[in-house]
Amino acid sequence: MTESIVSPDVLLFVALPYVAVALFVAGTLERLVKHPESMTSRSSQFLENRQHFWAMVPFHYGILVVLAGHLVALAMPGAILGWNASAMRLYALEGTGLAFGFLAVLGLTAAIVRRASVATVRVTTTPLDWIVLGALLAQIASGVAVAIAYSWGSSWFAAARLRPDVAAIAALPLAVKAHVVGAFLLVGIFPFSRLVHVVNVPTPYLWRRPQVVRWYRRRPVSLEK
Repeated sequence: MTESIVSPDVLLFVALPYVAVALFVAGTLERLVKHPESMTSRSSQFLENRQHFWAMVPFHYGILVVLAGHLVALAMPGAILGWNASAMRLYALEGTGLAFGFLAVLGLTAAIVRRASVATVRVTTTPLDWIVLGALLAQIASGVAVAIAYSWGSSWFAAARLRPDVAAIAALPLAVKAHVVGAFLLVGIFPFSRLVHVVNVPTPYLWRRPQVVRWYRRRPVSLEK
C-alpha cells in the first residue's frame, strides 16, 4: 500500500494561502470587535519626527502604489493584459512599479535604521515589530529583485486563480516562489501586528498637517518643610 505524500508546492501554494486568508479575516474581525482601541500603528513620531518623516513618507507612497498595482492586477487580469498589449504601456507600467518598489525599500530601510539608532524609539519596538519589519523589507526587496530578473511580471497575474495549478507553480523560478510565500506569511501575521492599522481607512498620514506634541511636567513637590 503506497502512502500519499503531500508535496511542498501543495503545502506552500494551496494550503498556506487558505490558512493565511482565514487568519487574516478571523484575526482582524476579532481585533476590530473586541479590541478596537488596538487598531493603531502606535506611531513613534512624537519621539522623533525628522527621520520618521523621511522614512515613512517614501515608504507609504511606495508601498501603497505597489499594493494597489497588485490588487488591480489580481482583480482585473484581463484589463492588465489588454494594457500590456502595447509595448510602450507595458514599459510604463513595469517601470512605474519598479520605481515605487525602490522607493518603498529606501523608506523602509530608513525606518529600520531609525528604530535601531534612536534610543527612545528602540525601547518602544517589540520583537514582533522587528520580525514584521524584517519580513516586509525581505518581501519588498524580493519583489524588486523579481521585477528586475524576470521581466513582465504584471502579465503573470492573468494566471492567478483561487484554485491554483500546482503543476504550473512548480515550474516558476525559486525567487518568484519565495516572493509569493512571503506575501501569504505577511497576510497571516497581519492581524497580530501593527500592520492592522491600515484597516482604519481613510488613512490621513499622507496629507495631514504636521503634528506637534508638547510634554508638560510638573515640578516634583518637595517633602522638606
